[in-house]
Amino acid sequence: MSSQSYIKNNFALAWPLALNGLLMQSMLMIDTLLVSPLGEIPLAAIGIATTIVAAVLGIQMALANGTQLVLSRAVGARNQNSLNKGFWSGFFINGGVAILFWIILTVFDRPLIGLLTDNINLHQEIADYLNISKYIILFTAITQVMIALFNGLGKTKVPFKGYLIELPVNAILSYLLIHGYHLSEGLNSDGLGVQGAAIGSVIAITVRMIYLGLYMHLEPDFIFSRPKNDANMLANIRAHFIEIFPIAANVTILLIGATIYQLLYSQLAISAYVAITLVMPWIRAGTQFIAAWSHSSAITVSQAIGSKKMDDLVKNVDTSIDIAVIISVLCALLFGVLSLFMNQIYPDLDESTYQALAIIAPLYIFLPIVRGYNTVHGNILRAVGLTTAVFKINFTGQWVISIPLCAFLILGLDASIFWAFAIQPFEEIVKALPFRQLARKSLKEFDSEKAQKLMYD
Repeated sequence: MSSQSYIKNNFALAWPLALNGLLMQSMLMIDTLLVSPLGEIPLAAIGIATTIVAAVLGIQMALANGTQLVLSRAVGARNQNSLNKGFWSGFFINGGVAILFWIILTVFDRPLIGLLTDNINLHQEIADYLNISKYIILFTAITQVMIALFNGLGKTKVPFKGYLIELPVNAILSYLLIHGYHLSEGLNSDGLGVQGAAIGSVIAITVRMIYLGLYMHLEPDFIFSRPKNDANMLANIRAHFIEIFPIAANVTILLIGATIYQLLYSQLAISAYVAITLVMPWIRAGTQFIAAWSHSSAITVSQAIGSKKMDDLVKNVDTSIDIAVIISVLCALLFGVLSLFMNQIYPDLDESTYQALAIIAPLYIFLPIVRGYNTVHGNILRAVGLTTAVFKINFTGQWVISIPLCAFLILGLDASIFWAFAIQPFEEIVKALPFRQLARKSLKEFDSEKAQKLMYD
């Protein structure tokens, strides 16, 4: 495949993935926006509850991303048996994890809520939302594996259309159920508050699940068959789990690490903490495009490994890294423009908050460049089977070096917001060299024998 064809193919995969990420982030934001008119107690409650649900969804997505690599290799190999086994292995693993979290939220919901907040007024509201929204976790386990299948087939537009169906259903139903409706004398209902938000989300994701199921049934490139209850299938599940577990563990430690950062930043002056809180959603949204390119590169590399057409592997990886850097630089330029309009986007803030935003502007403008470089390396390394090595680099960079350093700066030296926030780009710089060296070494040594070991059948 020529470099031009490779880039064109990757972009065709990447843009729906990027929009998928943005739409998935907005799913839980819809509930928050619609509940906001009810007051501070329901809003605070749903903020805490959606944080719990979002953490679980992040782990499920990580598992599905791992399954996506397995399925992409099967697609490249044109092996329907491996594709079917990979789908069912991913389904059982993600489903098992979903059931585990569902049980935890059912049995230990009150103790968990008590750990998150000591405000008694919030407890019942959070419990009301979680009692319904925990079913989202079960449905998401199914939809994420379906999405992994379509992504592995290179049909990323199918999940994108699913989100386009889900979001308006979620918004309309949630609004009616939260605030109530009075269409006529016999057709009216009182609002259910936060419970209405949860019910609307569950119905919306069910609609998306049905859409994906129908599309999968009609998909000509996937021959659906029931899994066999034999030793070969169990071995496939075990090998599948061994490969994708480090990806889920990686996401989990990064999520917890992000929470630790926020807790440490909360020890800064209130204006500094508010400035960081305002910037973080923009960073997450902006880096979706870098992540999407990285995932599309991993899909393409996995398909090449499955097909054993690896003559251009190193060249295509170099192209992926170059494009990722270009996208990262463009993202940094957009963040630079954003920094000029912060006072217009967020009017009526204290002057000290605007000063804090200006101080950290060079840092959050630079951050996507080095983070994008690491993201593409991490996903390509996962594609060649080095999921555990990626976990070790991320764990060392964040938990062994950066978080302790951030804690020392803030709690020990009472450092300013600049040095406290500078730890995030510093963390990415620390990880950049190990990622690059490992990628160069592993790609140089990667051959058909190692490719064959990644195939479970």
